[in-house]
Amino acid sequence: MTDQAPQPTILPHEPHPRTPAFKLPRSTCDSHCHIFGPHALYPYAEGRSYTPHDAPLPVFRTLQKILGIDRAVIVNATCHGRDNRVVTDAIAQSNGAYLGIANIDETFSEKELETLRDQGIRGCRFNFVRRLGNVPDPAVFRRLVERMKPLGWHVDLYFEAGDVPEFVPMLRTLPVAYVIDHMGGVRAGREHNAASFAALIELLRTDEKCWIKVTGPERISAAGPPYHDVIPFAQALMAAAPERTLWGTDWPHPNVKQMPTDADLVEILAHYPAGDALQRMLVDNPARLYGFPS
Repeated sequence: MTDQAPQPTILPHEPHPRTPAFKLPRSTCDSHCHIFGPHALYPYAEGRSYTPHDAPLPVFRTLQKILGIDRAVIVNATCHGRDNRVVTDAIAQSNGAYLGIANIDETFSEKELETLRDQGIRGCRFNFVRRLGNVPDPAVFRRLVERMKPLGWHVDLYFEAGDVPEFVPMLRTLPVAYVIDHMGGVRAGREHNAASFAALIELLRTDEKCWIKVTGPERISAAGPPYHDVIPFAQALMAAAPERTLWGTDWPHPNVKQMPTDADLVEILAHYPAGDALQRMLVDNPARLYGFPS
C-alpha cells in the first residue's frame, strides 16, 4: 500500500498546454526543468520548503512534444531532497535524450558519485536562495566542488539578484564551470537592481567558467504575460557571452505567483537575438556543456 500524496502548497502546472507559434530548431534542449513524483514512487523529502503537485515523466514527455523540444536536462528540485532517482530513472528511459543535475551532500561516497555520473548526471545544484532554506555551508560547498572535479561536473547555482555581487569573488575562484540559474534572479520593473545586474554581466563577460540560464521570465517580469519587459535582460546576457547561454522552461514552475502558459515561454524567444545566438543557446551550447551528441 502506497502513502497518500501530501497536500500541495504551490500552484499546479498548466493542464492543457498549446502548441507555440514559434517553432524551435531541431535538437533544442530544455536545460532547466523538473519532474515531481509521483509521490507514491518518489516521495517528497522531509523538511522540504514546499510540496508540489505531482508532475510525472509521462506528463513531461507530452509537454516536450507539444512545445517541440527534443532534449532535456532535468534538475532535481529541493522537494526531493538528496534522492536523485526521479532524475536518473527518467534519464534511463529517455534513449539518450535526457541528462540531469543532482542534489548531493557529504554523505555521498566516491562510488555513489561515480554511479550518478554513469547514470547521466552532469553536475549538482546548490541553492543560495535563503527563502527556500538549506543554504549550503561555504566550507562544505568548497569540499563538494573539489570532489566534483574528477567527475567532469559543473555546479548549478541559484541566487537572489541582490546577492550576486557578494558571491562574485568566490565564483571567480571556482575550479570548475558554474551555471547561474534564472538570469541571476534579476527583476524587472521597480525591483530591478541595476548594480547587481551589471555585476552579473561583467562576470559573464570576463569569466569563461561562467554560464547563464536565460530562463524564468515568469519570475522576472513585472508586467506579466507575455513577459516582454524581460526581453532587454535576456538580450544583454546573450550579448555578453553568446557561447555560454542556456535556455529552459523551468517546468512545472515551482513557487511562482502566477502559473505561466508554457507556449509563452517559447514564443518570447522570437524577440531575443535571432540566428546564430539563438541556435547556440537552444542547441549548440547545451550539447557542448552537458555532452549531448553534436
